[in-house]
Amino acid sequence: MSDYRYLVRKWVKPEDLNQHGALFGGRLLQWVDEEAAIVAVTQLGTIDVVTRHMSEIGFSARADRGDLLELEYRIVAFGRTSITLSCRVENAVTGHEVLTLDRIVFVAVDAAGVPVAHGRTEATSGTERLRTAG
Repeated sequence: MSDYRYLVRKWVKPEDLNQHGALFGGRLLQWVDEEAAIVAVTQLGTIDVVTRHMSEIGFSARADRGDLLELEYRIVAFGRTSITLSCRVENAVTGHEVLTLDRIVFVAVDAAGVPVAHGRTEATSGTERLRTAG
C-alpha cells in the first residue's frame, strides 16, 4: 500500500507475565490492539473507530521479563469505511519474531455505531487529521 511504518516499543514488566514467567499472550494482544487503534485514529482523523476483525494470530516465540519488544504496523489498505493494518512484533534484543498479524481491520462509525465513509486514501505521518477533523 505505502511505505508508512509506525513503530512502538514496549518493555515486558513483572505484571505482564503469566504463570510460566513469560509474557501473557492476552497482554500482548491488548498492546497490539491499542496501538493499532491509535494508528487507525490518526490515519482516519476520527476517534470514532472500532476493531472489526483480526486475522489469525501467529505467536512465534516467547517474550520474558525485561525484554524490549517492537510493535511495527503497516497500512495494508484503505476501504470506504475501514482501514486495514498489519502488525509484526519482534524482540528488539534478540531479533526474534514474537507475533504476526496480517490483518487488523478498523471501521469508522457514527454515534450509533453505524459504519461511515472516512474519505481517506493515502497515509499521513502525523496527527494533523485529528486536529483538522473538528
